[in-house]
Amino acid sequence: MGGLALIAWRGGPDSLICWAWGRGKGRPCSHRMAQEEGGSLPEVPARVGASDRITDVARKLHFYDGWAPGYDQDVAALQYHAPCLAVDCLTQAVPGPPHTTLILDVACGTGLVAAELQARGFLQLHGVDGNPGMLEQSRARGFYQCLSLCILGQEPLPSPEGTFDAVLMVGALSDGQVPCSAVPELLRVTKPGGLVCLTRTNPSNLRFKEALEATLDQLEQAGAWERLLAWPVDWWELATSEVEVVPGTSANDCFISGIIYLYRKQEVAQAKGARPSPQPLLGL
Repeated sequence: MGGLALIAWRGGPDSLICWAWGRGKGRPCSHRMAQEEGGSLPEVPARVGASDRITDVARKLHFYDGWAPGYDQDVAALQYHAPCLAVDCLTQAVPGPPHTTLILDVACGTGLVAAELQARGFLQLHGVDGNPGMLEQSRARGFYQCLSLCILGQEPLPSPEGTFDAVLMVGALSDGQVPCSAVPELLRVTKPGGLVCLTRTNPSNLRFKEALEATLDQLEQAGAWERLLAWPVDWWELATSEVEVVPGTSANDCFISGIIYLYRKQEVAQAKGARPSPQPLLGL
């Protein structure tokens, strides 16, 4: 796939196209979400808000079970770009051919990430999620070779150490979903030299943000992985509450921001406490 060179925006947030440049060529992102493709936007904030207020994992899973049939339509209405952006970041850094690359999609939900991966020729896909309803939607799409039920943070991933060439987790790092303490488990099932891609939004929960950053930095300082990318994204999805909006705008036309992290697992563990040689962050 070549090295990760540049990812750039073409168009505005109402007609967003993500161009990934590798080996000097650009191509539009296959996942172009327009607001009219989704459900009724006025109804969506209420469902998203209800989900955000749930911090108990069992209650959150129950909520998602009922949301599963209409989930894709709702996130389309919100112009949710994270699956497209994360997959483009990851696939531009994958060294091998797509058809031989084994990828684990953690918190796979309804298969939005798998749809993006398949569009780019990645067919060796495994998925895990803690919700049976979401897994049922994923199974119906037929993108995954293997799907497993797993509540990350309470259970280990159902794979041996060093299984996957790449591991993604898009949109699940938050209170009531996947805790920061689960991040080392993603690293465990990644092959040495393999890639780990994570995302998070930039909500008002500074405590979770600080805990996550501390976890990521501790793993890097321990020599477990090296950061290749930390990409802030302004057009993550439409805001669903006044708390999320920028002053002077409304929740109907304001996008919240997010960030995409890309790491490479070290081939050989470094001495504890020894930081890897500085690596330039790939410019975006």
